[in-house]
Amino acid sequence: MPRARHAVRDLVRRRRAPVPDELVHSLSLIVSELVTNAVRHAALLSAEIGVEVSLGAGWVRLGVEDGHPYRPAALAAEPAHEHTGGRGLLLVKATVAEAGGSCEVEQTASGGKVVRVTLPLTPLTPLTPLPPSTPPWAPPSTPPSPAR
Repeated sequence: MPRARHAVRDLVRRRRAPVPDELVHSLSLIVSELVTNAVRHAALLSAEIGVEVSLGAGWVRLGVEDGHPYRPAALAAEPAHEHTGGRGLLLVKATVAEAGGSCEVEQTASGGKVVRVTLPLTPLTPLTPLPPSTPPWAPPSTPPSPAR
């Protein structure tokens, strides 16, 4: 997995792409998790794993391809504490969502699949947090009108 992470990082740097360091770290994490999944779950049916990186004007796309036909299933709930694995796709989904990106799975012509993640080069603007005493479901309070 380090080889895939370093290859993605080095490609972005060589191309002098306007990719913020935080996004490079996110891409490294995503490629690491997707390659790990391919090795663990597709190795019996897939002798090779491919990694692709594309850069566009406002986005970067990362794909990991293997020869296994089954789509990965992100777990709907947190795995039990005694399980040491099973969180990779949850981590990928959370990282992609936080960056405002998208994730898709496509079947390949050879019968395998490719998992692609697309992230915008411009990070999302963080929302203004509510004051700590305000419940997250309550509308923001407005200051009282000045007395006349």
